Amino acid sequence: MKYNYLTPEAIDQFIESAFREDVGDGDHSSLSAIPAHTQRKARLIIKGEGVIAGLAMAEKIFHKADKDLKVNILLKDGDSVKYGDIGLTVEGNARSILTAERLVLNCMQRMSGIATLTHQAVQQTKGTKTKILDTRKTTPNFRIMEKWAVQIGGGTNHRFGLFDMIMLKDNHVDYAGGIREAVTATKNYLQSTGRKLRIEVETRNLREVQEALAVGSVDVIMLDNMNVAEMTEAVQLINGQCEIEASGGITIDQIAEVAATGVDYISLGALTHSFKSMDISLKAF
Repeated sequence: MKYNYLTPEAIDQFIESAFREDVGDGDHSSLSAIPAHTQRKARLIIKGEGVIAGLAMAEKIFHKADKDLKVNILLKDGDSVKYGDIGLTVEGNARSILTAERLVLNCMQRMSGIATLTHQAVQQTKGTKTKILDTRKTTPNFRIMEKWAVQIGGGTNHRFGLFDMIMLKDNHVDYAGGIREAVTATKNYLQSTGRKLRIEVETRNLREVQEALAVGSVDVIMLDNMNVAEMTEAVQLINGQCEIEASGGITIDQIAEVAATGVDYISLGALTHSFKSMDISLKAF
């Protein structure tokens, strides 16, 4: 479940859009206070603990602001960090550094928080085959950065959007009239449109698991809000016929127990909606 969304074009488009939002018709604070040709240095200071993410992105942002800025990356994305570590230094036009500062920090603080939480989740699956997945519970227009941060933290990306996988959730199933009806209509749709997309079906109980198995052509069965005993029985029922995803309010403390049932994936919306941003500053020196 890995998609090629981290293209140079997509990243460049994100940075340009973010600068348009923040800079508008000019960084008037810097333009008014700092002489045009002032040259300065700054360092990125970590003020927390966890997994750093967004250094590669920061370099791109600085260079988009000013191609002549010299960025020296001192750590790498995915490294464990502690208070006082220096992630990078940047040198060049002072106005350019100041204009890029907030966008760099906004991205890195959030990405590092997500990477840290993801790493904590992944650690709970050690000794099992289970992978930690993210979800579409992301910040509008910031999804590319959040999904990237999950990867940096050791997690696996689920579908990127509505377009790259079929996921028949409870509302789809209920609106369609049942799992059989939803999957049958989906197969007809894929055949008529010539699309080749994986099909995942959300199930709420063991009866629905059996129904999803009976209709066939399902690549992934999601076990939604089931307890450990139900998940264990579902894994036995499925018996390798398709992949299995556990979902629905699973906490960090529950991951090890859920992974031990034999599911292939555990998806956690919390990775991208309930993380704590890492405190990071950019300071002149």
